[in-house]
Amino acid sequence: MDIITALTIFALAVFVGFEIITKVPPTLHTPLMSGSNAISGITLVGAVLAGGTAWSNILGFLAVLFATLNVIGGFLVTHRMLEMFKKK
Repeated sequence: MDIITALTIFALAVFVGFEIITKVPPTLHTPLMSGSNAISGITLVGAVLAGGTAWSNILGFLAVLFATLNVIGGFLVTHRMLEMFKKK
């Protein structure tokens, strides 16, 4: 796949992702965050398995970094949401 095709797919994914997220009502953000944890887990596995060239190592490291931040943020938001439902 050439670089123009890859950049086009990336730009379209960013646009579609932004449009989808901005249309989601606030009450659904936390369940979506929990679902994105699973996707980030898949990203982590793929980034760990990627290797070979220097570029793939750099991109793999960035994927691990950002996916880890997303997983941690998702768990913190989910934990905070669950605290709201505990009886006092």
